[in-house]
Amino acid sequence: MRAALLCIVGALSGLCLPHGAAAQETRAPEPSAPQAVSPAQLQAAIAKLGDLDYAIRTNASRLVRRTASAQAVPALMQAVSEQADGYVRYRALVLLTGFNDPRTKDAMRESLASPNDRLRTVAYSFFEHNPDRALLPPFLTALDKEQAEFVRPALVRAVAAVAATGQGDEVNRARQALVREVSRGEDFFRSAVIEALGDYKAPYAFDALTAVAKLDGPLQDDAALALGKIGDKRALDTLAAIQRSAPRPAQPSIATAICLLDVNCESHQSYLIETLKFSDQNPGFQELLRGAAAGLGALAIAGHAEAARALVDLGVPSKDPTRAPVSLALATVALRNTPLTMTMLEQHANREKAMILMAEGFDMLEEDLDKERFFAYTRRTYWESAAASPRRALMQALIGKLDF
Repeated sequence: MRAALLCIVGALSGLCLPHGAAAQETRAPEPSAPQAVSPAQLQAAIAKLGDLDYAIRTNASRLVRRTASAQAVPALMQAVSEQADGYVRYRALVLLTGFNDPRTKDAMRESLASPNDRLRTVAYSFFEHNPDRALLPPFLTALDKEQAEFVRPALVRAVAAVAATGQGDEVNRARQALVREVSRGEDFFRSAVIEALGDYKAPYAFDALTAVAKLDGPLQDDAALALGKIGDKRALDTLAAIQRSAPRPAQPSIATAICLLDVNCESHQSYLIETLKFSDQNPGFQELLRGAAAGLGALAIAGHAEAARALVDLGVPSKDPTRAPVSLALATVALRNTPLTMTMLEQHANREKAMILMAEGFDMLEEDLDKERFFAYTRRTYWESAAASPRRALMQALIGKLDF
């Protein structure tokens, strides 16, 4: 992967740095509004979006993000269409999503047919957040042949988003296709389908997911968690039964699912916290550790603020192997429940270390479009907040820690 190559080469030269590790001391103060730059500056920055030097490509992205929309959007669209470097085209497409311009949809439609896997992934992710029923026929056609490891999960989520948009023949076709995908193909792809059905609270997939949850195997905990997210309390019988028999690594997902059904939630959340503490203090329980961290993340995404606080409280003093799954869970919460994350950070006594923990998780996430959405939200909130307000101070701190 190009991102991995960038980091490997940069690391060898001492230039691949994590978020917040660039030379922030010399960075200019954050502008209070979008900026105008010369056309030459903007074109030069876009050309450097794929530079092997972390500082150069990060500063290039920063300049583009802060350029006024009327100037940046046409330049980015031109780059997506004409840049010879496929990675630069990909980064330009990602940055384009941060400007909320209606022309972005045209660039995304064109990118759906790109031979560049990264561009297709961004396009499908965009249409997950901006569902378009008119695109369902090509999506369903693609579902039968798309096998790229990172593209297919994004495609599945785009279809699931359409399937959640009410009623109609198109919606029914999308639902039937997703239910079919629950039980066919590689486990990696099936897991992505199951997760999407849970995230989009798909009651039409209840029976298919229940069948998977009843089977021992690598997808049992995925299906259990999806049933909890859907929220149908008929799932409680199945979850209670497998809670008695499922292997230990699956127990955190089952506990999370029962909590999401609003059944003994406090005790199940406490179990996740204690499991995380136990796994931190006793090496050799990595699967259990990952499950507990992911479970607390799922609860936080669903609105349980105490679960987000637990991730921070346990993660801040931790070291690997505990720290990585906790930081990843916290970063995922930031992407999927940004308002809760902002409120938690505003109120947390150890805000700076919490942001460092979250930044480490951002470095591990592959969801570049979702990260760009978070960056755009943060930047926009900074510009809209009063100069001396606590909210603007928080946004400024996040911009510094996440290095965007």
